[in-house]
Amino acid sequence: MMHISRRNFLTGTAGIALAGALPVSARSQQNIINILAHRVHQGVANGPAGSTTKDWEEETSSRLEWRTFDTGPLQERLFREAGLASTDIDMSYMLHTWANPTALNLFEPLNAHMERAPIENFEDFFPGMVDAMSSGGELWGIPMRHATAGLHYNEELFEERGLSGPPETMEELLEYARKLTYTRQDGTPVVGFVVPNNYSNIVNMARAWNGDFIGTDFQVRAADAPMVKALTELRGLFDAGAFPREFPSLLQEEASTWIQGGRAAMIITNMSRNAQFNDPERSSFPGRIKTTTVPISQELRSEFDVAPVGTEIWSYVIPRNAANKERSWDLIRAMSSVENTRIGALNGNGPARSSIYDDAEYSAKLEYSDEEARALAAARVPMPAFDGAPRASDLIRETYESVVLGFVEPEPALQDLAAQLQRLLPK
Repeated sequence: MMHISRRNFLTGTAGIALAGALPVSARSQQNIINILAHRVHQGVANGPAGSTTKDWEEETSSRLEWRTFDTGPLQERLFREAGLASTDIDMSYMLHTWANPTALNLFEPLNAHMERAPIENFEDFFPGMVDAMSSGGELWGIPMRHATAGLHYNEELFEERGLSGPPETMEELLEYARKLTYTRQDGTPVVGFVVPNNYSNIVNMARAWNGDFIGTDFQVRAADAPMVKALTELRGLFDAGAFPREFPSLLQEEASTWIQGGRAAMIITNMSRNAQFNDPERSSFPGRIKTTTVPISQELRSEFDVAPVGTEIWSYVIPRNAANKERSWDLIRAMSSVENTRIGALNGNGPARSSIYDDAEYSAKLEYSDEEARALAAARVPMPAFDGAPRASDLIRETYESVVLGFVEPEPALQDLAAQLQRLLPK
């Protein structure tokens, strides 16, 4: 699941206290706009760099009421509200994995709104994010936040093994992983490479060969050569001791501690983890964990600049049963402007617009901004949203673990997985 965190330059959370400062008579004349969100969404909308909503609220005599939840409860509340005959929710934030074709029927299609009142410079949005919120020829959500995968590596461990800079191809990464499997002078055993045990991170590895379990076109590709190659290579690292023996139990937070403590030299996970990996209070190597793109395989270097890794996306959506959808759209347009996207990024948001990565102030605050922009130019979601996606994720993990542990051979195991995934897809 997408990890929601502040970036390392976010110094505090600014709440919205405007309502309490207004007299009762003024508040009674305001339009109340109810928003479902995660608390971090509210924080990046109104933070140290400014507000993405203040001008719109003043211009429209409106007041935003933020109803914030953790990710799971937010999903439950959103679909409960959207399934009613009517709702007082005007706008919500939606994670792309919730946007399966059945669920989208509960939300307002946005093409007509875009034609009536377009969002400023919409071509500026990263194409992979827009594609993730498009279905049946309609746009259903406006991307506002992303978490995109990258390669994090321990510069100090690289130096100890005589390695300079990140690997330039996936083949070189695999070679580095073996060289970085050693015991340090203080007795700490190091493995060269770790991947948090989640289907999306397995996909991120396979994207070095442009692999997928299920493509964005809903075609099953689990048994194709790129995925067979990826799992075969991971099994080779495991057999060489360059991949953790206990990898099935290494979920995101557990794998993160391996990087922070110097037990692993490289990890593929969301780029936004950089701040956590370099936190002086939690990391043994503050400032030495560098973040870059996942390298493409040698055979695809002429086709891709970097691996087309997975990106997970939050978007603004409007419940179909909302009372005033034009007003909701007007707010979304305002929050999605170039300037407000920039403000949100300076408040700690992962921006959905490519132009923000050219902003000098933003680039100065985010050390790996250039690398993230390169990744986003090619990135696409790990797997499209559909009703059977949770079961598909479980099947993928089971197969991945069995292959890497050596219980089954990669090719027949992935052929069996492909058949199971096909049965889960919408007919």
